[in-house]
Amino acid sequence: MSFSELGLSEKIVRAVAEQGYTSPTPIQAQAIPAVLKGGDLLAGAQTGTGKTAGFTLPMLHLLSESAAARAAGNAPRPGKPPVRALVLTPTRELAAQVEESVRNYGKYLRLRSMVMFGGVGINPQIEQLKRGVDIVVATPGRLLDHVAQRTVDLSQVELLVLDEADRMLDMGFIHDIRKILNVLPAKRQNLLFSATFSDDIRALADRLLNNPASIEVARRNTTAETVDQRVYPVDRERKRELLAHLVRQHDWHQVLVFTRTKHGANRLAEQLTKDGLSALAIHGNKSQSARTRALSEFKAGTLRLLVATDIAARGIDIDQLPHVVNFDLPNVPEDYVHRIGRTGRAGAEGEAISLVCVDEHALLRDIERLIKRKIEQTVLPGFEVDPSIAPEPIQKGRQQRGGGQGQGQGQGRGRSQARPANADGEPAQRARAPRQTQDAPRQGQGGQPRQRQAEGGQRRGGGNGNAGNHGGGNGGARSGAPRQGSQEPARGQQRAAAQPARQPHDAAPAPARNRRPAPQAALLGGNRNRD
Repeated sequence: MSFSELGLSEKIVRAVAEQGYTSPTPIQAQAIPAVLKGGDLLAGAQTGTGKTAGFTLPMLHLLSESAAARAAGNAPRPGKPPVRALVLTPTRELAAQVEESVRNYGKYLRLRSMVMFGGVGINPQIEQLKRGVDIVVATPGRLLDHVAQRTVDLSQVELLVLDEADRMLDMGFIHDIRKILNVLPAKRQNLLFSATFSDDIRALADRLLNNPASIEVARRNTTAETVDQRVYPVDRERKRELLAHLVRQHDWHQVLVFTRTKHGANRLAEQLTKDGLSALAIHGNKSQSARTRALSEFKAGTLRLLVATDIAARGIDIDQLPHVVNFDLPNVPEDYVHRIGRTGRAGAEGEAISLVCVDEHALLRDIERLIKRKIEQTVLPGFEVDPSIAPEPIQKGRQQRGGGQGQGQGQGRGRSQARPANADGEPAQRARAPRQTQDAPRQGQGGQPRQRQAEGGQRRGGGNGNAGNHGGGNGGARSGAPRQGSQEPARGQQRAAAQPARQPHDAAPAPARNRRPAPQAALLGGNRNRD
């Protein structure tokens, strides 16, 4: 079967061919005709199956056809074109990847797209929206920033896509998604793509989708058959040594290595570099420019090892990535499926290696129970396990409910109570007061300034960096006024006594006669919570 047989326009088929694709993958062969019919879709597809093209290609076709029909009928509407399609993704990298696919496949169409996410300046996005955009690919938090500031109009969205919906729920974005749904028109086409299924996904689908077509190209929560999975038992203190040995012995290049925490990623990348192996870490605390540079070098093959946390690795799209290494097993079994889905993409062969110490035996059992298979174990001579070493508690990363660098001990799965997470799955603060044009520190416990971590996990002020070719991105850390409803009623009086003259940045200034009106962002952002 060819792409032209699926009903796509000649311009789209030509662009797809120029990307080197001649025949659709199973998810594409099923999803594209279903979307072209105009109905809602619930699609279960693992990472690496070609699901991005499964919704971008028919989306481009439908938008171009409806635009042509309007042009052939009435005169074009005055003013800028409205946003007609919205794609929501959980992370910056995935948003950038999806928008790049939209541009590549739609290069011969008169459609404009942009990417919108946190960590870089918001002003370039506002300027691009003013010029008119047909397709917006966004992360939920930054999109709500634009909604609050009234810089984006979603009242004419014809098609909504939730990509990697399971990960968005894992990160606690369910409340943001609900707020976005409330500002969309009731009549629209909805597409929901998820690599794994859960009761929460089913509940979201029941609310979002109307008599959807259902597609599942592989058994739920399974791994690709083309991926060779193997476990190397090893003592925890010898994992790095074993990893370096495997890379050198087999002359591996382009190795994606997963760690449980951001601190662990930094430490491992530094140690590997000292060992003479080129390595960089990618996670939410890295600046957007550093993350982009690391990804570019890794894709180009000049960087041998890329050390990543789970969320930051989403959106890494490399054809025939040969090796994925679980330096730490994930706390959540479903993340194992996501991780090794980076290799063996679209039928290509790949290798997934897990370095498992005595602390992780229970995690390994959970993974094998999920994927319904035993993973072959190989003991490498010289790296035999010391049976006298006792297991230690696992530092929790993605499922924590508080604490610092992803090392809290909670591992609850109650997503309805989860706070939206940053780019490494760590919850942001529960609520924030009205935003200010100039970012100001929030008050933490004891009256000390506390800075909210921006979407993407970056603790810095907003810059004007651009994302991709579209200037997408947004300001970094945002913060608001002191939290209201404190459990310590006397704290405000104590602080007032200690600080007779409050500085202007401690809170939003009180309204005053003849004072310049407050920025629109400050007036509109007050009701947006992160819980």
